[in-house]
Amino acid sequence: MAEPTSTEARPTRAYVIHPDLGQARTQRRLPEHALAEAVALAHALPGTEIVGQEVARLRDPNPRTLLGKGKLAEIGQRLEEAEAELVLVDGPVTPVQQRNLEKEWGVKLLDRTGLILEIFADRARTREGVLQVELAALSYQRTRLVRAWTHLERQRGGLGFVGGPGETQIEADRRAIDDQMTRLRRQLERVVKTRTLHRAARARVPYPIVALVGYTNAGKSTLFNRLTGARVMAKDMLFATLDPTMRAIRLPDAGGGASGRRIILSDTVGFISDLPPELVAAFRATLEEVLEADLILHVRDISHPETEEQAADVADILESLGVDEDVELIEVWNKIDALSADTRAALRRTDSRTEGVQAVSALTGEGLDDLIAAMDAHLARALDETRETATVRLGFGDGSKRAWLHEAGVVEQEETGEDGLVLRLRWTPRQKAGFEALDTPEE
Repeated sequence: MAEPTSTEARPTRAYVIHPDLGQARTQRRLPEHALAEAVALAHALPGTEIVGQEVARLRDPNPRTLLGKGKLAEIGQRLEEAEAELVLVDGPVTPVQQRNLEKEWGVKLLDRTGLILEIFADRARTREGVLQVELAALSYQRTRLVRAWTHLERQRGGLGFVGGPGETQIEADRRAIDDQMTRLRRQLERVVKTRTLHRAARARVPYPIVALVGYTNAGKSTLFNRLTGARVMAKDMLFATLDPTMRAIRLPDAGGGASGRRIILSDTVGFISDLPPELVAAFRATLEEVLEADLILHVRDISHPETEEQAADVADILESLGVDEDVELIEVWNKIDALSADTRAALRRTDSRTEGVQAVSALTGEGLDDLIAAMDAHLARALDETRETATVRLGFGDGSKRAWLHEAGVVEQEETGEDGLVLRLRWTPRQKAGFEALDTPEE
């Protein structure tokens, strides 16, 4: 293999540490599995090369350096031997601890929040995603102005209208960050207003929404691509998808044709345990499609050793988002191709007996016909339970509205009168709102 040229950037040599707090840690995960997830996160950070990893068992975290004196020296030796330039700590690190560790080891350090922010900053593509990442990053930086910058301890004079006499540099920097956050929030409000208009336009489309949710790297984008024929980025990497993607598709009918129910399928950002609070707030808007969904597909990596723990994390986040418990939900046990033949067969038998569970491989297509049939059945139940009857009168010139109603499949009877058409309908609240939105001019 050719040697890197002098113009090519050399990857940053990173060392990953998962602090295990023993009884104080969250009991949901084993430290070894948590370390594996942290390493996967590190691999998702562009331009890094993992040169070492370990679980650091801590009895009592040191408030100044996180680690005890012996462990500090021990890891420092390993960092020197590995020629590490970056340390990634899978957990919260206070500004004081970060400053002291960087000084002790002579490397740059990122905690879990900083690492995820770096990944999101690299992956965000939409205007809203970029603004949300910038806002979250500023919120994070604001709490860390105590880092190793000695100039922050100095005072400066002023003319009163620029931070008055004796204002410390740290106060000036904090004020500058607050001003920038205010500007970003205003920009974000304008973008969110645009998204509201887009949602109003989507309301005119009389199709149910099916949202894919799940732990990051569970295979949501692969399943999305398989169902839609789209080419959304799908890699064996955490947070491969950040910005929501939506496609209108027609589910195959029982005979394998394409004349079945039409739906809007939405791919969403992957969930993860201990998501930084800054990002929970910042990315709430990207999950609005989940709140509007008629059916949720909870995609699980059933081959993962901690699939149950991941599922519990997803359930917690859905609850925190305020997702209605009555919304139809299917658990999609994905990646059965990674299991043994016996285990795969057992799972397929289980899903045939368990309501709301489908075992599939989005990669190979195994089980997708059964999943599509289950989606159709769940949507039929969800939509039928909310349907109500109505009578609508249309003029002879309202051809587009008539076509909309027939496309939605809500017309039960149509009669021609002297002044126009009389249609007896059976529709859902969403379809009713979509029909009424036809009279609202698009901005």
